[in-house]
Amino acid sequence: MTAPIFTFREGAAPLLISFPHVGIQMPGDIAPRLVPEAHGLLDTDWHVDLLYDFAAELGASTLVAGYSRYVVDLNRPVNDANLYPGQAGTGLIPDVMFDGTPLYLPGQGPDDTEKAARVDTYWQPYHAQLRAELARLKARHGYALLWDAHSIAAEVPRLFDGRLPDLNLGSNAGASCAGAFADAVFRVAQASGYSAVLNGRFKGGHITRHYGQPAAHVHALQLELSQDTHLAPGLVPALDEGRCSRLRPVLCQMIATFLSSAAAHYAAG
Repeated sequence: MTAPIFTFREGAAPLLISFPHVGIQMPGDIAPRLVPEAHGLLDTDWHVDLLYDFAAELGASTLVAGYSRYVVDLNRPVNDANLYPGQAGTGLIPDVMFDGTPLYLPGQGPDDTEKAARVDTYWQPYHAQLRAELARLKARHGYALLWDAHSIAAEVPRLFDGRLPDLNLGSNAGASCAGAFADAVFRVAQASGYSAVLNGRFKGGHITRHYGQPAAHVHALQLELSQDTHLAPGLVPALDEGRCSRLRPVLCQMIATFLSSAAAHYAAG
């Protein structure tokens, strides 16, 4: 049975939470061509959607990717432009893992035709649903909010120096979200007891940058979590319920603040 490209749940609040990197499905024609190290899907945003199990209580819509970012990266632009010029990264159709290990066995990487087919099959439907939901929310409420949910290992030397803060909030340096909303959310993060930064190493990927248009009443924030905040130590990626029980209320308060800040602003006219 073919796995769904995404899972979508509609909510009543003016908020969509996107999970573009939690997918772990791998098409059968791709998996045998990967190097052994890649079969563990190490660069997955492991279990991040499960962290946000309060989303329905807040009335948020959710969009959860089904396929691995190794197939196509849903948080990269179709033209594969580098989102962080001068810094290492991975592309729209990745050919290396975060640590620089090649993804494919020699001579087994995708050609241009296969790359285009992956974009059509996986990238386009996810973004079509994302666009449609933001349009629905804006039509219903007069504005729409987008929260792009991510996680990454605390230390990835190829991508950043040292150890990443626990909570990495991004508004594309203020371009994707009203400053008052981002600042209010960031204050919650700062008061949480976790280390936090706004527009640090991760300012927001394609989803945040492309869809966040405050002048058009669509506000987008990205949160990149250090995986030390919620994963258990060890080789097998599993949630640590003790860590999660501390983190979830903070995430919930951050999102509730995003919602309340926007509601107050638009109610005031």
